[in-house]
Amino acid sequence: MIQAAAHIELNINALRHNVRKVRELAPKSNLMAVIKANAYGHGLICVANSLTDVVDALAVARIDEGIRIREAGVQGRILVLQGFSQLDELELLQRYQLESVIHTEQQLSILESAMLQRAISIWIKIDTGMNRLGIRPEQFSVVLQRLQQCSGVQPEINFMTHFANADDIQGDKTTRQLQLFNEVTKLNVGQRSSANSAAIIAWPETRQDWIRPGLMLYGASPLLQQTAQQLMLLPVMSLYSQVIALKQVKKGEAVGYGGSWVADKDTSLGVVSIGYGDGYPRYAKQGTPVLINNKRVPLVGRVSMDMITVDLTEHTDIQVGDQVLLWGDGLPVEEIAAGAETIPYTLLCGITRRVQVMVKD
Repeated sequence: MIQAAAHIELNINALRHNVRKVRELAPKSNLMAVIKANAYGHGLICVANSLTDVVDALAVARIDEGIRIREAGVQGRILVLQGFSQLDELELLQRYQLESVIHTEQQLSILESAMLQRAISIWIKIDTGMNRLGIRPEQFSVVLQRLQQCSGVQPEINFMTHFANADDIQGDKTTRQLQLFNEVTKLNVGQRSSANSAAIIAWPETRQDWIRPGLMLYGASPLLQQTAQQLMLLPVMSLYSQVIALKQVKKGEAVGYGGSWVADKDTSLGVVSIGYGDGYPRYAKQGTPVLINNKRVPLVGRVSMDMITVDLTEHTDIQVGDQVLLWGDGLPVEEIAAGAETIPYTLLCGITRRVQVMVKD
């Protein structure tokens, strides 16, 4: 296969390293690796296959993601975080042996009316303040009782919640959410799960029976106050391209769509084969760095669909064909996200299909 100019390298050793770091933080918790949204842009099947022997379960957002994993031969526990919303989806959960979250009374009614050949494993999601998915605390007892009487549900019912502000280590909302979750479930047998990546790092008391790391598995920090390097996490994805042209512009000349950048002196430019058509952020600011031959050079002009331009005036040795690192090993994705006024999640999940994927162990 010819290597495309724009490509990502996935470092499976880094992924496994990050799993070990999560284990060190929560040695007494079972680890459910969150691989939704194409494993945060890293490749659903590749990541699932790489994790099955080092984690205790996998979590996806939607049933089709779970089915893809099963059909690829992945064994073990798989939880569907959004659960089901109609009867045929419930039947798919049963057929593919997927576990489901219950977060609405409508789902409960479907379960009660279904004639399932095999009972499925259920997690009740309690809304403790995220106000997205989840039953309200005052509904919990009734929902649990109805589930316990449902023949299509396995006897052990587990409980979960989700934190809205776990990355805010100064606030108290996470503590209040955890207290409510523990209060609601305290009299019931069943395993509990509340901690996402930020909570695993910043809120030790949330490391319950199960933890659900997502972003940190891929080597990015979920906290504004700490970098992935400080947390000893390694980037799994590195996004690369190459210089495809060199350009000289004179003082006063504008570069790119809209002429938003104007040279304040005679300037050497490099044109790099990457753009928002590949997933590089359209709103990356002037000065956002890229790495060429281990040298940081700044973005100038607007990001276009297929290309960006960078200022090479201070690095005249850079040539056409030189490799360019957009983010990854040596240039944190968090830094690029900050330059585009977004979060690392959007960049990692935003890689498009035309970007070639290369996997290294």
